[in-house]
Amino acid sequence: MKFATKAIHAGQEPDPSTGAIMTPIFQTSTFVQASPGKHQGYAYARGKNPTRNALEKCIASLENAKHALCFSSGMGAIDAVIKLLNPGDEVITGNDLYGGSYRMFTKVFERMQIKFHFIDLNDAQNIKNYINKNTKLIWVETPTNPTMQIVDIAACAKIAHENNLLLGVDNTFASPYIQQPLKFGIDCVVHSSTKFLNGHGTGTSGVLVGKMEEEWYQKVYGIQKMIGGICSPFEAFLLNNGIKTLPLRMEQHQKNALQLAQFLEQHPQVNKVNYLGLESHPDHTLAKEQMQGYTGMLSFEINGGLEAGMSFMRAIQFCTLTASLGTADTLVTHPASTSHSNVPKEQRLQFGITDGLIRMSVGMENIEDIIGDIQQALDKL
Repeated sequence: MKFATKAIHAGQEPDPSTGAIMTPIFQTSTFVQASPGKHQGYAYARGKNPTRNALEKCIASLENAKHALCFSSGMGAIDAVIKLLNPGDEVITGNDLYGGSYRMFTKVFERMQIKFHFIDLNDAQNIKNYINKNTKLIWVETPTNPTMQIVDIAACAKIAHENNLLLGVDNTFASPYIQQPLKFGIDCVVHSSTKFLNGHGTGTSGVLVGKMEEEWYQKVYGIQKMIGGICSPFEAFLLNNGIKTLPLRMEQHQKNALQLAQFLEQHPQVNKVNYLGLESHPDHTLAKEQMQGYTGMLSFEINGGLEAGMSFMRAIQFCTLTASLGTADTLVTHPASTSHSNVPKEQRLQFGITDGLIRMSVGMENIEDIIGDIQQALDKL
């Protein structure tokens, strides 16, 4: 099946007891056993749930993966991967990383003696300078949040395989419609499915997918089951519904994003626009090679630093000030004061996250209305 067909049908079999076309919400904590240990594949909802399993089959199909596990959030999915490591192990990751991932790596796992190298991944060959006998994982985010840089995941995969390292990719900004990292030799992929996969801002969830060997899958599943960071039946139901329109939504998101980026490039108050669909973006060519589009995310830097950034955020009208992304609405974020506020300023500036940087998740409203709102806010600076 092609992608759009899988988004609607994969894992979604009519309910055998009623014929319901949508997988029901199996809102139960436990399941009846005919005798001790004998059941119909479900014993306790922390382990498995039919609604969640239908969702996992669908997402695995979209990513052309063998397995998928759905978590309570994207951070829960990343947490499960890092928990495969041991004290003394080392991770190589990007220096332009989602603030939540950075905080978890430095505030939680570094205390457990796992070392992280935050490096420039614009040239994947830079990874080789940090590999040693303790290195176990390369963790990549592409496109990056919020500067929209691209990492060459095929080059990363080659290095990882040559050194017997696990390679994971955070694919949240692209969604499986735009980018499917597993075909480049990646071991596992994470989504904050709260974002584009859900698409409507109605729930929080995360996904881990991969062409995992059964032993590796069982390890991750075991961690999920023991820790309990599972996607609830209701969240799974919402996500199942949202995924059905993913192809349509992503096309409209990126159509609007390109037009907005072209407008911003010409505005005198804007210093720089980070959108992969612009030929001026340094990673435009690589994005064309490893993605099937340019997603609905962009960022831009305005004149005037922190004061201008805060003034702009106060001036927007129907575009929404929020810390999330990937919904039907156009969402605007000031990373320096929100998602990356815990990243030391000197380090943040090295990553290109300036005080005047604005991140936008471009929604599906009429593009003239989106541009009009951004223009009136910029004109007030």
